[in-house]
Amino acid sequence: MKKADIGLIGLAVMGENLVLNMESKGFSVAVYNRTVEKVDKFLNTRAKGKNIIGCKTLAELVANLEKPRKVMMMVKAGSAVDDMINQLIPLLSKGDIIIDGGNSNYNDTIDRTKKVENAGLMYIGTGVSGGEEGALTGPSMMPGGTVEAWPHVKKIFQAVSAKVENDIPCCDWVGENGAGHFVKMVHNGIEYGDMELICEAYNIMKTLVGMNSDMMHEEFAKWNEGELDSYLIEITRDILAVKENGEPLVEKILDTAGQKGTGKWTGISALNEGVPLTLIAEAVFARCLSAMKEQRVHASKILTGPKVEFNEEQTAFVEDLKKALYLSKIVSYAQGYELMKAAAVTYDWNLNYGGIALMWRGGCIIRSAFLSKIKEAYDNDPKIPNLLLDPFFKQKADECQMSLRRIVASCAMNGVPVPAFAAALSYYDGYRSERLPANLLQAQRDYFGAHTYERVDSERGIFFHTNWTGRGGDTSASTYNA
Repeated sequence: MKKADIGLIGLAVMGENLVLNMESKGFSVAVYNRTVEKVDKFLNTRAKGKNIIGCKTLAELVANLEKPRKVMMMVKAGSAVDDMINQLIPLLSKGDIIIDGGNSNYNDTIDRTKKVENAGLMYIGTGVSGGEEGALTGPSMMPGGTVEAWPHVKKIFQAVSAKVENDIPCCDWVGENGAGHFVKMVHNGIEYGDMELICEAYNIMKTLVGMNSDMMHEEFAKWNEGELDSYLIEITRDILAVKENGEPLVEKILDTAGQKGTGKWTGISALNEGVPLTLIAEAVFARCLSAMKEQRVHASKILTGPKVEFNEEQTAFVEDLKKALYLSKIVSYAQGYELMKAAAVTYDWNLNYGGIALMWRGGCIIRSAFLSKIKEAYDNDPKIPNLLLDPFFKQKADECQMSLRRIVASCAMNGVPVPAFAAALSYYDGYRSERLPANLLQAQRDYFGAHTYERVDSERGIFFHTNWTGRGGDTSASTYNA
């Protein structure tokens, strides 16, 4: 019997859909699941009559694979991945490839790549974005790990991935060890930011402007036909049209948001790298605040705020809101790209930033027309310090910033929370400021901890200490960055 091109472990919905996608592109797939009943059920239902081999054990799975064997894990991130790697290593031979297609932390992928390579095998950690539908019809895939493994999986990965203009696959090699999972993590962080911005826009329309769900549905439909065209705007349009007993279903959903951790990881990575990822961090914290439902209900009966009074011309205000959303989106992506650039230096990755934007153009949750402009920016200047400095995005900032200022100001005066919009504006104003009040901050640090400071009338790298009180000595602390 002919052996399979690739093996897949884990037949939850994402795993099943990815198997069916691979098979539909002409590849034979061997499958295994820890709960063997799932294998039988899959073979008798969705996989019936297809070029899919069911296996009852890992050894049987490995025995049914062409060399070099390619085994893809679609299991829960964490210890389950390590357990599966430990079981696979003794069954595989030199040159075989283990692939992790889950949402693993990139630090774990760095460690696992080293471990698997030390065992004479190759390892790939790949982000897979697009949800259940993407896995079946074409996801965005972001592989990284053992460079030599890429030629062996390239044909399969690019065949099953989403395609954009000129049939270009939304999948290419990202970089060494944990690079693929890092880029997927940043993708998810940007996804947090995009979703929070859209939710804030919805809340402004509803709470401040007084629009009903039908009116908001129509507005999001219009936005999706212009420069905000994206998957998340599209599904928001659709969500707002769904009714239950004549009432909008969205208003019946409890306002407590969940999260699986990738947004939090993005924020932690930004802190470790010293990158001001303010908008995405606020999006994560907004979910944390939403989870405090009982406290918020209690606080709403005690704490007061201004009475909401909307005195603006509605059409002009909603146009401002659209422009505010667009500029805030630019800021979010600029911050995400700054994080990737910082990590590339730390981990010695050679990331293709324009290529990453192309990988995100289709299949994934943040897919949008907007991403083609990011690819153009990096094609024009691969070393551009910040996306905001690209001529196109600079022009958009000029066109949209007063709209963002008016939206944030109006929400502040009416007590409507907009943490992500406000973070976008603060970052923009901070980034364009030649001088910030950090001079006073350094004076404070030197006052209480003798942490020293640099001077405007001296070269960079020369540090000074002042005996501010007259009581201290001249000894200063050493300089370092945490």
